[in-house]
Amino acid sequence: MSQTEQDKKIELAKRYEALWQEFGPSLQRLAFSYEFLPQAREDLLQEILLALWIALPRFRGESSLRTFVFRIAHNRALTHVWRRKRTGIHEDPESLQLADKRAGPEGTAIHNATQERLLQAIRELPLSLKQVMTLALEETSHAEIAEILGISENNVAVRLNRARNLLREKLGGRQ
Repeated sequence: MSQTEQDKKIELAKRYEALWQEFGPSLQRLAFSYEFLPQAREDLLQEILLALWIALPRFRGESSLRTFVFRIAHNRALTHVWRRKRTGIHEDPESLQLADKRAGPEGTAIHNATQERLLQAIRELPLSLKQVMTLALEETSHAEIAEILGISENNVAVRLNRARNLLREKLGGRQ
């Protein structure tokens, strides 16, 4: 392997590490919104990270890095959910673990009862509403959500409104 190839691999590894530092917690929350069981969540997160590793060298800067990362993550999550449904593997709602048992700020926050109820309600949303709500909770702009999902900004606003209304219903009018 030439020095140039080694330098490129080192640079790619550094970019990937920086990407994980910046978006890791968001990607973990995204995986949590799609998968109930910890093992399935970890599988999805690994699929997302692998897809990002493969796609990162092709990032041309035509969109923001945030949009690039979330588009890949959501596409991978959709594929993951589709594959699970196609193979007939369904999770038993009685055996769900809503709280993440890992230590740390995110695990601690998820143990909070309000967080658990909200996450459960988001999981129960139809897929198209879950996508926009998850991205909105990550403070992604309507324009970025539209670009990530390949829909119009108006459609984003409509879906967010519907998602919020459904969440209000599910949570008994509380926010």
